[in-house]
Amino acid sequence: MTSTSAVGERPPVGLTTKVLYGLGAVANAVKARGLSTFLLIFYNQVIGLPPQMVSSAIFIALIFDAFCDPLVGQISDNFRSPWGRRHPFMYAAALPVSLAFFLIWNPPSGWSNTELFGYMLACLLVIRLFDTFFELPSSALAPELARDYDERTSLIAIRGLFTVIGGLGMTLMVYQVFMKENPDGSGGITERAGYFGYSLFAAVLIFVVIIVSTTGTFKQIPYLRQPPARKIGFRLMAREVAATLNNRSFVVAAVAGMFIAVAMGLKNGLELYFALYFFQLTQAQLSILTALGVAASVAGVMLAPRAGALFGKKPAAITLFTGALAAGITPLTITLMGIAPPPGSDAMFYIIFVETFFNGAMAVATGVLLSSMIADVVEDAEVKTGRRSEGLLFSADNLFKKIVSGMGIFVSGSLLAFVNFPANAKRGQVDPDILRELAVIYLPIATALYGTAILCLFAFKIDKATHESNLLKLKDAAALAELSGADDQIGGLPGVAGGAAPIAPRS
Repeated sequence: MTSTSAVGERPPVGLTTKVLYGLGAVANAVKARGLSTFLLIFYNQVIGLPPQMVSSAIFIALIFDAFCDPLVGQISDNFRSPWGRRHPFMYAAALPVSLAFFLIWNPPSGWSNTELFGYMLACLLVIRLFDTFFELPSSALAPELARDYDERTSLIAIRGLFTVIGGLGMTLMVYQVFMKENPDGSGGITERAGYFGYSLFAAVLIFVVIIVSTTGTFKQIPYLRQPPARKIGFRLMAREVAATLNNRSFVVAAVAGMFIAVAMGLKNGLELYFALYFFQLTQAQLSILTALGVAASVAGVMLAPRAGALFGKKPAAITLFTGALAAGITPLTITLMGIAPPPGSDAMFYIIFVETFFNGAMAVATGVLLSSMIADVVEDAEVKTGRRSEGLLFSADNLFKKIVSGMGIFVSGSLLAFVNFPANAKRGQVDPDILRELAVIYLPIATALYGTAILCLFAFKIDKATHESNLLKLKDAAALAELSGADDQIGGLPGVAGGAAPIAPRS
């Protein structure tokens, strides 16, 4: 393995490597979109489990996943192997996560609700654990592959583009291929027959994408950071974790992400219920909106680097996030106010069509910018602690998000139970009072959560000047370490026994 001092000698990362790196997002997007969009309605409306049981299983799995993330992150930050810190975990994830994803959509017939709950939960736990083995180390590669402030946003935008292609592309295939609704009303996502083909195709795709993407970044291993050979106990690990996470900008971004995650968990759990029963959209219309969502997301991915470079990441994220919120609440708001066209009408569909594009573009652009802002914390934390902790930072951010997103999904199931939403519901046949009550409860909660996240972002402190200053401090420290011949450095930074020393402020 090349020494860490060779990191600065790495040739520019080419477009092929960037594309193969970004391709990895397809695996997570297919998994995440399937679980967030179809799992609740599948186990509730198709299999017949009560919504509280389904949302409870999802909530438990997310809590489990949330606490696995920091452990995997810290272990991968300090893992030494001929294949570097990240790649062994990524390869190990491919088969288990793919197999478990297939199994969760094919539960045994004739089992009791309790047995089905246990089966679903076991599959979810395996999916969550091994998805972390891939997604977390893969995400943690971004700060090393792109150190420049604006180039980093572009790299994450490529990954965001593949997130869109994977998630929305698979959703479109569900609506139009695997579970296409027939002219007589049969078929569709509320019938079990199509889920076998969907789950088999998705599982194979997840496996292939993980292997190809991981192999696509394999040649970068000699130029990636290698942690020092050292023994690290639980107390030292805990101190290092606390020191790394004691970063104001990280805390601000993480708290904002928590509020977003709760709102997204709530939205994802109820999205299809509102689409099918509140707005009375057909699956053909849902397919059109899904295809439009791909176009909107591509626009968002292209917008994010330009907006970040022109205005700065934080101002751009706040502005775009506010616009996405305003667009997203419009259809429900005007319907509750009694000024919208009737559900199922072409006019109502056109309103949702416009909302989908603008909300999707601005939301995706915001997501890219927020991910890039988290990546910028890596060097800021490294200056203060002397350690590269990408895995820990990304996993801690995921921990908070997953804990509270599970809360959002749990609340969505509880709301369905609270309003007595019927089982085996048909479009156009659900009591309007039930639908209105559901919307009246959902709308102010979601608005308050997103609004709080926007306010949190005002306290984020790392801008382009700060990031470039951090890079200069790290470069000076690396040069000093090379001159002094220090052999206990971390990633070219001067270290001390048991860990690296903080970087002195640049004069």
